[in-house]
Amino acid sequence: MKDFRSLVMSIAAALLVLGTSLAARSSTLHSDTFVPAPSPQNSQAPRTFLGADERYKADILLVVAHPDDEAAVTPYLARAIDEGKRVAVVYGTRGGSGANQAGAEHAAALADIREIEARKACATLGITNVWFLGGKDTASQNVLQSLATWGHGATLEEMVRLVRLTRPEVILTFFPGVFIGENHGDHQAAGVLAMEAFDLAGDAAVFASQVAGSTRRLEPYLENLRPWQPKKIYYFGTGAEKFKDSGPAYAVTGISKSRHIPYWRVALESFKAHQTQEKKYIDSLATMSEQDIEKQATDGWGSKQTFVLGKSLVGGSVTGDIFENISASPAVPAPRVLPPASVSTQVSIELGGPWSFYRDFRLAHGLEQLPKLNIPEIAVAAGGALEIPVWLQNPTNATQEIKLNVTVPDGWTVNNGADLYSVDPGENGAATIEIAVPQLPASETKSKDISEVSVTGESKGQNIGTIKLRVQLRSHSLPQ
Repeated sequence: MKDFRSLVMSIAAALLVLGTSLAARSSTLHSDTFVPAPSPQNSQAPRTFLGADERYKADILLVVAHPDDEAAVTPYLARAIDEGKRVAVVYGTRGGSGANQAGAEHAAALADIREIEARKACATLGITNVWFLGGKDTASQNVLQSLATWGHGATLEEMVRLVRLTRPEVILTFFPGVFIGENHGDHQAAGVLAMEAFDLAGDAAVFASQVAGSTRRLEPYLENLRPWQPKKIYYFGTGAEKFKDSGPAYAVTGISKSRHIPYWRVALESFKAHQTQEKKYIDSLATMSEQDIEKQATDGWGSKQTFVLGKSLVGGSVTGDIFENISASPAVPAPRVLPPASVSTQVSIELGGPWSFYRDFRLAHGLEQLPKLNIPEIAVAAGGALEIPVWLQNPTNATQEIKLNVTVPDGWTVNNGADLYSVDPGENGAATIEIAVPQLPASETKSKDISEVSVTGESKGQNIGTIKLRVQLRSHSLPQ
């Protein structure tokens, strides 16, 4: 019995020593602080660092709003991928407010489905690096509404992070502006965020925690990215289509070198993934001849895809190839020096809302050279209301009265806003003109002619400015 007790005590002591050793080793393995083995005193080998993850390097970063928006430029993307370019895509939203032609799901469930559709559509083209910013799908034409519901600051931080992660040479995005035509506020917001990230991602002082070196091996907050300056940004969409010779154009009928079919056909095969949005159209293709399919495709994309050059830090011609002058050398961020804003000393009026935002936006990002319309424009739903936001500006040191007078086409009615306003010294007042617009004839989906509305300001019997707005009535249009 004595020998048995001695044996048990010996085994217990051995297990205790082993357990202590394993615990110490486990503590070392899971410590947040990694202490490398000391280098030999006479070693001359320098320490090396891991660089950026090359799996996510992009030549082109496409920034759009909704799943299926990538289809606006997929013929060009197919061409670029043929030429060996690496493409990544950022979606602002997951499209939860869209329609569903494929099933009963809506809202968050639909967003889950549309994300899968977008990933499948991109994979068809050979694009696997796809991100979603998490913005809310916002049905309006007002970019400010979209930026507000997306959470502008947090979404911009994420956009800058993705630019620093993917390190694109070129950014492609929607033209930021208000135009008659398909002109979703979310599309505009994608263009705004892309331009802001283009100018900010190369600045180490912006979202500095992203580019601070990690101080611990398992540090969860400091991301150890590096500043990155893209070289060019181009716009597409309704705005780009209105301005010819403001950027390069690419035929959609060219033949893919890798697939041996036209680029429009490559794009169409990718588009078929978006069943929730276009199942009826996609199903109809099975009953059409190849000639009819080609006609529909080239009508939809146009015979050429046009872009507008937003900004280039490497020179090149306006209409030259998107990758003209781009080399492996890093771009040097351009200094952000804002020109002084013009300050009026007189009482005046100005078109507000997204229109005044874009005036300030272009000034802030050095986009004064971008083409613009002589008269602002918008499309609104027939039988509904047109709202015109107006700034009433009083830079003087005395209270001023401003009278707004509104001129509209026959059959239109001014319901509100054509009033006399009192504006305090040094203040800007915000007024809204509300106009009821007529219905369209049953045979029309949009008015044949574009109407013009004018708002004139008067102060002390003097004309202080006139605002003009071109308006097209449509049977269906997004809210303002």
